[in-house]
Amino acid sequence: MAEKAYRRIEEMIVMRELQPGTMISEAQMGTELGCGRTPVREALQRLKLEGYVDVHPRRGALVTSVDVLKQLELLEVRRSLEDLMARLASLRATGAERRRLLALATEITVAAETGSRLDFYSANKEIHELTAQATHNETFVKTIGPVHGLSRRFWYAYIGEEQLRTAAKLHADVVTSVAHNDANAAVGNVEKLMDFLESLTRMAIDRRT
Repeated sequence: MAEKAYRRIEEMIVMRELQPGTMISEAQMGTELGCGRTPVREALQRLKLEGYVDVHPRRGALVTSVDVLKQLELLEVRRSLEDLMARLASLRATGAERRRLLALATEITVAAETGSRLDFYSANKEIHELTAQATHNETFVKTIGPVHGLSRRFWYAYIGEEQLRTAAKLHADVVTSVAHNDANAAVGNVEKLMDFLESLTRMAIDRRT
C-alpha cells in the first residue's frame, strides 16, 4: 500500500494535480487513495527524501516548487548514470525486457503524436524503470530512481507539445538501441537526449531571468 500511495502521489505532483504550495493531509489522501494514514505517511517520507515535499509535523506535507537551476546540477549527474545504464542494459537485458522496450518505443511515440501527456508520462516512467531494471544491478536501480523522478517533475512543468514529440523520438531511439544490444548506438542516443534536456533547461532558465 505504501508503494501504491507513493506512485500515485508522485504522479499527482508530476502531473500538477497537486500544485507547488499545496498542503497534503495524510488523512485526506488516505481516504482518496483507499488506504490508511500509515502508507501515506511512508510515501510522503520517501517523497521528502526525493525533494517532492517538505513534511510538517501535525500539519501535513507541503508540495515543493520546481527548482530550475538545480536541474542543471541534476543533469551533470544524470549524464554519467544514463551512459552507464545504456551500456549495462544493452548487454544484460533479457529477451522479455528487450521486447517490452521495443513496445514502449512505440507507445511513447504514439502518446506524443496524439498529445496525451498522461500516456507519455506512463510510457516515460516505465522506460526509465525497465531500462534501469535491465542493468540487473540493484544498487544502480536505487541510485537512478530518484534522479529520474526529479527530472520527470521538471519535464512536465516546462515541456510543450513540440518538445513532447522530440523527446519521444529521443527516448525511442535510446531504448531501441538497447533492445538491439547496440551499446555504442545507445550511448550516442543518450548523449543526444541529454543535450536536448540541457537545452530545454537553459531555455527555462532564460525565460525566468
